[in-house]
Amino acid sequence: MMSTGLIAIDSTILATAVPSVVKDLGGFSSFPWLFSVYLLAQAVSVPVYAKLADTVGRKPILLTGIGLFLLGSILCGFAPSMTVLIVFRAVQGLGAGAIMPVSITVAGDIYTVAERAKAQGYLASVWAISSVVGPTLGGVFSQFVSWRWIFFVNIPLCLLTVFLLRRYRENVERTRHRIDVAGAVTLTIGLTALLTALLEGGTVWAWNSVPSLVAFGVAVVALPVFVLAERWAPEPVLPLWVFSRRLLLTTALVSAGVGAVTIGLTSYVPTFLEKVVPTTPLVSGLALAALTVGWPVAASNAGRLYLRIGFRSTALIGCGIAALGAVALALTAPLASIGLMAVTCFLVGLGLGLVATPTLIAAQSSVGYEQRGVVTGASLFLRSIGSALGVAVFGALANGVLAGWHGSAVSGTSSASSAVFDAVVVAGLLTLVAAIAMPGVHAETVAVPGVAAEAA
Repeated sequence: MMSTGLIAIDSTILATAVPSVVKDLGGFSSFPWLFSVYLLAQAVSVPVYAKLADTVGRKPILLTGIGLFLLGSILCGFAPSMTVLIVFRAVQGLGAGAIMPVSITVAGDIYTVAERAKAQGYLASVWAISSVVGPTLGGVFSQFVSWRWIFFVNIPLCLLTVFLLRRYRENVERTRHRIDVAGAVTLTIGLTALLTALLEGGTVWAWNSVPSLVAFGVAVVALPVFVLAERWAPEPVLPLWVFSRRLLLTTALVSAGVGAVTIGLTSYVPTFLEKVVPTTPLVSGLALAALTVGWPVAASNAGRLYLRIGFRSTALIGCGIAALGAVALALTAPLASIGLMAVTCFLVGLGLGLVATPTLIAAQSSVGYEQRGVVTGASLFLRSIGSALGVAVFGALANGVLAGWHGSAVSGTSSASSAVFDAVVVAGLLTLVAAIAMPGVHAETVAVPGVAAEAA
């Protein structure tokens, strides 16, 4: 719960401080990199950590991730410029890449499917507390102290987490394994090139310029090479069999959609409120907290629902609610109402809480201990990819609108944010399509991996 809390707070605390960071360091067009580089580092490292967690044990990898997250937080707090801050956010992301999947995998190890329905309430309470504390602290620090404290606050939390983890014991049969270096390198190169092309195109350089074409070209070459490397690697960092099963593939795609929708709102709702309404960072943080309050409220009750009606039906209900909230947000954004935005964000969060938990548990429970880390990592990898590509696409949309805007800065920000909110609707509808494609399995079915594989 403490490990999860580190990521839960960090996922929302920075969003409300973005205007303050930009005011201090400059670089408004570069601020999407604060999120995308963190998510990129998290995404490319998740499969590596997940594989290592299955081979050397959960605890060593979890402690490594906390150490990197702590180091990155300290460095970010002292960053003198936007460029340096972006680099240090990558260090944080490398730590988060270990913390999130391994902590969830541990929960999968120590609880049965039925027990996880109850235990999820405890884990969801972490997100509930963090959803209020994160945006509120971000607003308080940026408004009354300094945005740098949004990183320094992680220091005592990391130290406390390490102290508590001393009690966790596990029995692991340690064997020698080969690390898939080629897969990790080609994945990193391909995703970095793709994000660079999306974020810098149309702002730093033209879409049809040589740098843009080179970046897209590198991505087009590197990503297929990654797939080939995974097919031939003795121990691939992201085994392709994960995506050969219908249940695992569809839940991973749903996870990607959840990541895209979440990052679209957490990145642009606070900026929209502070620049367009306008309001203070503290108030914008509380409005964003509505999103992350709705999520754990739904997640804590999702267990009762998926045990009764199945994982797919629960996910479909959640996708419908989230899509409805996204549409309502896009339609009411021109009114620039804090109350309406908070309500629609809560609705989206409520839907996502009914999607993220059941789909992940369905994937986890369909495999045994030796594969659970990889499956969990694949799901969270796709969520990070969805977030990273989402913030890149949303950033490209926003920067494209601002680049051609000739009116006031406030109206430009309003138009750019509205374009992002429309794109979030599209992401929500695509997530619904992925949920529809899920096989209709129930908890008692996926509890037996062999049966789940046949059903998938």
